[in-house]
Amino acid sequence: MNKIQTVINQWLAQAAGGGAGDQGPGYSGLIMMVLMMAAMYFLLIAPQRKRQKELEKLQSALAVGDEVLAAGGIYGRVVSIKEDRVTVELDNGRMTVHKSAIMGKDAGAVVAQA
Repeated sequence: MNKIQTVINQWLAQAAGGGAGDQGPGYSGLIMMVLMMAAMYFLLIAPQRKRQKELEKLQSALAVGDEVLAAGGIYGRVVSIKEDRVTVELDNGRMTVHKSAIMGKDAGAVVAQA
């Protein structure tokens, strides 16, 4: 028990600035924390936001006749667009999906004419 108290007391003394010439205990930790947050932002958050903006731009620029890829790997051609719904013509029928289900345009998709 005395060893634990000694370690805690030493830690508290260092945290209180007990050493002469110390910059302070929190500066190096604070700098590392800020660097980690910046790295997370640039490696994770910024690319995801960029992809999201590109996807929203693609979904808002949809036009009738576009070859598209919907969620779930469904290829088709846009037949009509009404507010937030898109009707897609498939090989054997039509399907109405939400605009957010359109994941990309596909110029190479071959859709049979009905």
